[in-house]
Amino acid sequence: MSDSTPVTIAPPVEDVPINADKLNEALEYIRPAVQADGGDIVLLGADEGRVELQMVGACGGCPLSMMTLKAGIERILKDRVPGVREVVASADAPGLDDAEDGIGISLPTL
Repeated sequence: MSDSTPVTIAPPVEDVPINADKLNEALEYIRPAVQADGGDIVLLGADEGRVELQMVGACGGCPLSMMTLKAGIERILKDRVPGVREVVASADAPGLDDAEDGIGISLPTL
């Protein structure tokens, strides 16, 4: 018979506020790769471990954008930004009126 491997349960993750500067820095690290494929990412918000992004340009309609978001962007943000537990894509595109009102949305330049 083979030896059993003990199972351990990780302690609950503490709620750490997401540092906006580190989040923006990580997104700037990711952005050139997304832009190389004709798209961009827009940060819509971050709260309680959840980061909401909008995939725009060629990435907005790409069927692989969810895989890119979950397998690539989410993994990088979790590694680089303490407090990030989940990255979600928003289907709601920010409008020009929102950006001009100064609510923190910056539209990408392609």
